Amino acid sequence: MGPLRENGELLFFPIKNEEEAIIFVNGKRLVLNDGLAHLTLLEYLRGLGLTGTKLGCGEGGCGACTVMLSCYNTVKQRTVHRAINACLAPLYSVEGMHVITVEGIGNQHQGLHPVQETLCNSHGSQCGFCTPGFVMSMYALLRSSKEPPSHEQIEESLAGNLCRCTGYRPILDAFRIFAKTDNTLYSYNASTNTSGDAKVICPSTGKPCDCGERVGNDSKDIGTSHPVYKPLSFSEVDGSFYGNRELIFPPELLSRKPHPLYLTGPRGMSWFRPLNLQDVLDLKSRFPDAKLVIGNTEVGIETRFKSIHYQVLIAATHVPELNILRVKEDGLEIGASVTLTELVDTLKQCIAQRDAHETSACSSFVEQLRWFAGIQIRNFASVGGNICTASPISDLNPLWMAARAQFNIIDCKGSVRTVFAREFFKGYRKVDLRHDEILLSVFLPFTRQGEYVKEFKQAHRRDDDIALVNAGMRVFLEQKDDAWSIVDASLVYGGVAPVSLSAVKTEVFLKGKPWTLQTLQGALQVLQHDIIIAENAPGGMVEFRQSLTRSFFFKFFLCISYNIQQKTQVLLGLPNSYKSAVDPYKRPSSKGVQSYECPLNGTAVGLPVVHLSAKLQVTGEAEYADDIPMPSNGLHAALVLSKKPHARIHSLDDSAAKAVPGFQGFFTAKDVPGGNDIGPTVNDEELFASELVTCVGQVIGIVVADTYENAKIASKMIQVEYEELPAVLCIRDALRAGSFHPNSERFLQEGDVDKCFSSGICYKIIDGEVQIGGQEHFYLEPNSTLIWTADGGNEVHMISSTQAPQKHQKYVSHVLGLPMNKVVCKTKRLGGGFGGKETRSAFIAAAAAVPCYLLRRPIRITLDRDIDMMITGQRHAFLGKYKVGFSQEGKILALDLEIYNNGGNSLDLSFSVLERAIFHSDNVYEIQNVRIKGNVCFTNLPSHTAFRGFGGPQGMLITENWIEHIARVLGKRPEEIREFNFQKEGYVLHYGQKLEQCRLQQVFNELKESCDFDTSRKEVDKFNSLNRWKKRGVAMVPTKFGISFTTKFMNQAGALVQVYTDGTVLLTHGGVEMGQGLHTKVAQIAASALGIPVNSIFISETSTDKVPNASPTAASASSDMYGAAVLDACEQIKSRMAPVAAKNRHTSFSELAQACHMERIDLSAHGFHATPDIGFDWRCGKGKPFNYFTFGAAFAEVEVDTLTGDFHLREVDIVMDLGNSLNPAIDIGQVEGAFIQGLGWCVLEEVKWGDPAHQYVRPGHLFTQGPGTYKLPTVNDIPLKFKVSLLKGAPNQRAIHSSKAVGEPPLFLASAAFFAIKDAILEARKETGHESWFFLDSPATPERIRMACADEFTQPFADSEFCPKLSV
Repeated sequence: MGPLRENGELLFFPIKNEEEAIIFVNGKRLVLNDGLAHLTLLEYLRGLGLTGTKLGCGEGGCGACTVMLSCYNTVKQRTVHRAINACLAPLYSVEGMHVITVEGIGNQHQGLHPVQETLCNSHGSQCGFCTPGFVMSMYALLRSSKEPPSHEQIEESLAGNLCRCTGYRPILDAFRIFAKTDNTLYSYNASTNTSGDAKVICPSTGKPCDCGERVGNDSKDIGTSHPVYKPLSFSEVDGSFYGNRELIFPPELLSRKPHPLYLTGPRGMSWFRPLNLQDVLDLKSRFPDAKLVIGNTEVGIETRFKSIHYQVLIAATHVPELNILRVKEDGLEIGASVTLTELVDTLKQCIAQRDAHETSACSSFVEQLRWFAGIQIRNFASVGGNICTASPISDLNPLWMAARAQFNIIDCKGSVRTVFAREFFKGYRKVDLRHDEILLSVFLPFTRQGEYVKEFKQAHRRDDDIALVNAGMRVFLEQKDDAWSIVDASLVYGGVAPVSLSAVKTEVFLKGKPWTLQTLQGALQVLQHDIIIAENAPGGMVEFRQSLTRSFFFKFFLCISYNIQQKTQVLLGLPNSYKSAVDPYKRPSSKGVQSYECPLNGTAVGLPVVHLSAKLQVTGEAEYADDIPMPSNGLHAALVLSKKPHARIHSLDDSAAKAVPGFQGFFTAKDVPGGNDIGPTVNDEELFASELVTCVGQVIGIVVADTYENAKIASKMIQVEYEELPAVLCIRDALRAGSFHPNSERFLQEGDVDKCFSSGICYKIIDGEVQIGGQEHFYLEPNSTLIWTADGGNEVHMISSTQAPQKHQKYVSHVLGLPMNKVVCKTKRLGGGFGGKETRSAFIAAAAAVPCYLLRRPIRITLDRDIDMMITGQRHAFLGKYKVGFSQEGKILALDLEIYNNGGNSLDLSFSVLERAIFHSDNVYEIQNVRIKGNVCFTNLPSHTAFRGFGGPQGMLITENWIEHIARVLGKRPEEIREFNFQKEGYVLHYGQKLEQCRLQQVFNELKESCDFDTSRKEVDKFNSLNRWKKRGVAMVPTKFGISFTTKFMNQAGALVQVYTDGTVLLTHGGVEMGQGLHTKVAQIAASALGIPVNSIFISETSTDKVPNASPTAASASSDMYGAAVLDACEQIKSRMAPVAAKNRHTSFSELAQACHMERIDLSAHGFHATPDIGFDWRCGKGKPFNYFTFGAAFAEVEVDTLTGDFHLREVDIVMDLGNSLNPAIDIGQVEGAFIQGLGWCVLEEVKWGDPAHQYVRPGHLFTQGPGTYKLPTVNDIPLKFKVSLLKGAPNQRAIHSSKAVGEPPLFLASAAFFAIKDAILEARKETGHESWFFLDSPATPERIRMACADEFTQPFADSEFCPKLSV
């Protein structure tokens, strides 16, 4: 390390440095050694043992790695506190700064910070993997805010954080107590009210309000009573303090002056940090190919995911000339190193201080940046980096071009030239910069009187998403009498070409024209032929993207016209019904309401107990598989994967890999000590492909090395020679080729379908097809295993992130040729599973077991997010073909159904998924004549697998589609058809099971009353009549979900309960805690059984050497089964203790335990439960596959922007029948989380494969391989009003303590949002005369919504029956 100059000469080698490179982490001073230029801040922190900061995606898209970065700004004379993504920040980029992680703000021993405490108490943490990221995002907001933040600021600060479990509502409720107003959680103020007339307490006012329902005084709040937190103090150096243990900004950093850095990394990597512009230019002259970095938000992606290696990096963060932010009389000068957050702050100041007509461009940039990435990215990414990346979908470049911005460019000799932004972009990621030039600054001119600039963007998701199409538009108008003429215009689009593209012909057409509707129509005609997207363009969605170019311009015309009309009273002939099309989207704070009762059973059952691990999770102390310290001799593993969907392996060459430093071995099928054949139901897979590969991502071998980076580099150097073979890539390909998994056909029949169809009793017979896309699990914690041998290799132990430790045990035993009693698998907790870690995690552990066993060294394998998504399978895509006959009143008479799921290249659980889909293909409707045929398609894609609902949601979604079809044909509301055909108590289902304790009608009635459906319908109809381009829709959808594994032998559970002499209890069972609160519920059951408090119960982990042969934690049945097993064990212990208890009076349970011990009473018991009276015989098609059913119903109201396909959920109301809840707080959390996950499945999350529908993707490859391309719901996608009620007084006699299962049943209720969207689309279609039934595939993404709306803007590109392409 050393200065860059000595005696005026530039130095390019390390010399002794007079001042150390340092960093402060949680108040501790650390010296940064040389040789670490390749490390990210996240890797460094985790290397220090600060594992609370998680690796969720590695691309800044999930927020799990959020930390707070503090640095002193000498210009502003204050410390800046910002949340950043540690996974993208280069380690050396934070030199001289203070990093605070979740461990630094509070812990169990010293006390929790208020942010941690309120999140814990509000049930805002389920699996806990994302929790530290949320904590740090909120913490950074509070530390940086002098005054308490607004609700909007809180929600904006969390938009860059993803949660897969909670549904976000409890997180928002937790953090609202820090907002400006007096905010407590929504709570029912029942404790002080004895009249049975309690009201909801509003979190915005702290007073009773009408945003909730009146409930009886047996309802209780999920959370506890919270104080209102306000900052205790504020200083310009330390920010706001909310506690007395806040870490101050290190005094050393206040007085320390930055110094130049020259540091190195592996493979000849150099990192420079110059302090002045001349040094930057000198470095650029010396290293023309050097990459300038500020936030590393683009370079980090390139190095991690594109394997690009930059030899020289120049950090331009500390160069004053590049950090200029100067407001001039005619515009704003912006240095290239200015961060996007700093830019927004300055633009907002300009808007506040200058005349409105001058800041039209400023306002557009502020609005566009509001939806640009997450706040962690905006805090670190720079203006210049975003410009010079020259992305064709850049949100800002079209605006720079349209707003007449100028770019100042300086060369290595100091010469400056100015280029207009519209001339700067030359091609795909090519700009007008020579090797000896850099971008110095940007000049953004203020707008003139009569000049308007407007931004547009449409993405899959509103928040933190890359654009599908965006635009920057400007028009300069001149008034002549009562008319306006166009002096100049600029229309620039992104996402339509390899570069941001000006609509030149349209611009020419507009100049000199009057601003009239006639001009609008002419411009639209020109624009149609001006911006043309090639049919095979990357990204696809050609028809949608082309229609957006016209929609955006129409919106621009409306926006300017209404602006003119408002200012000058000049009427332009626009109807009032058009105005809502350009109303800016201002999302109010969401509101949550929960209604339930607490029938207490014993000391704990029925109470809303906080998740047992919540405190560990909010402090980052909870350990996950990848957090376990690596043994000193441990190795890291990386998989070698197939790059072809179907091919014969001709040869493998590892010679290049052997040359990688730290390489320890490459292992393939020939090295497997035991069996290479694996599979959860049939052994139709290979651990390592030996001769054939049947999908992209199939494992060919495994590389181990001293570091993960070296293992990954070596794995990419394995040369595989293939002979390509024909591939089947979708269900329709499989149907044409007759490609099905062996013996995977299923058939069920009840009544006589053909006779019904031919008898003439059917008023109508309809048919159709339903396509349902897949869904990625996106558990926040990637698959991970640490495996080692013991006792000279005689035993194998592993810690794995799995829902099925027994399957890991079995797979490893098999591939190593060891008996199962010598293999132990342990799991403490999962960072989410959702079915994805039931079977598809086992082969990963088994692969790592091979080098571990052969080398006798510990091996760690943790998958990168993109690899995890590519190889571990997803929710099955389905194709349903239906034919339905019904009466004139809407009575369903007959159903003939064919369903196919895409199983991928191995059977896995696809057969069972198909079976459950068949069982649920009636949803809740009586159908006397039923014929269902199903089959599992073999395709050359990675094997698909279990996912929450396990085929049930797909079967029910097909059903609800044809229910809607019937309703539209009859001209009735779908809700009428649904209720008219409801199953009733005693009804015999199409597979022979009699319906008992059927509370469907009760649930539906309560929902109708709760949501006031008739009034909502009328209000929506009124809105639609007054608005042409915004439409609202409503829907009510019921569900009935069967509880049990459909494979009988799996319905068994074991538990081990051990009472110690101090009265505490150690409990172990076969279930896995993955955020669903299983351990908490089981502990409550044990506490109530033994008459002790919950805090006397401890559950350490799930382990195959404690409870053997456990079924996977799945099928929503774990609380039922393991709760019953624990109760059995507790009852055994109680019966043994009873004689001792009868002899003497004991003042405490600990006294009793000690007395029993003295009497030599066994205080340990193994409990067992097997679900009784279930079983199904497919040979006769009759039986009782389910123990009972969970019922529910949901109401949804949506608003759709028909010009873009954008939508938001205005209201959701859910009623669930969960019996007597074991823990209502956990159950409501499961309902909300399942609904939001289901919302993703129905309307947001689209999986795209390289198949015939997506030919721009390489065959068989997964396009959606991370949060950058695959979009989960965010905090701003939840309903504005989110209400959940649990049915009261509805015990279930067939489960533990009269409870019901909750994990999977609510997910399907999100289809209410899908059908509400479809209802809104129907209203839009009526405007253009399209009133008949139409198909809408799932997910209902903006593309599908927009194209289904079928108006004059889509008509040139697609007809009204057009269905966008979908991977199925």
